[in-house]
Amino acid sequence: MAKIRFVTENDAEAILDIYKEYINNTAITFETEIPSVSSFKERIKTISSSYPYLVIEDQDGIAGYAYSHDYYGRKAYEWSNEVSIYISLNKKRKGYGKLLYKALEDILKKMGILNLYACIAYTDLPDPFLTNDSVTFHEVLGYKKIADFKNAGNKFGRWYSIIWMEKILGEHVINPKPVKFINEFKKEELL
Repeated sequence: MAKIRFVTENDAEAILDIYKEYINNTAITFETEIPSVSSFKERIKTISSSYPYLVIEDQDGIAGYAYSHDYYGRKAYEWSNEVSIYISLNKKRKGYGKLLYKALEDILKKMGILNLYACIAYTDLPDPFLTNDSVTFHEVLGYKKIADFKNAGNKFGRWYSIIWMEKILGEHVINPKPVKFINEFKKEELL
């Protein structure tokens, strides 16, 4: 049975091993160089100080992770977050992604986040480094396509587009309550 928990800096190496699969073998991420474990720890520390960063574990260890972070860091965007998810390539199609996103969205709702955005690599042609499964995954979870950037990145000697998808979590009122950041909660209140 899979278990979801908050990330720790000690998870950096296991998470980076998953991310390396995407860097080396897919165009899902446009990152082309593998970050060091120490820089990955710093990413975890920075993101998880304010926003949810989750891992899913099964009998083999960490099978995937998902997190959100602020959208462009401006005060007016306080109620908007970008979301990301990575499931080990040999653990796909087990429902782990849906479980992670449900947990992530539940936490973000409690925080007061209203808008979720996902930036997704996309191809118009069959491609050995990219399927459009991520688009389908997000559509199943209620995301809608809102933007299309043609030939935005080049990896493996090929051009890839990106699309942005959006999901609305709550009602947009005139004077929304400020977002309550992750460090303002007890972890047991959220998971």
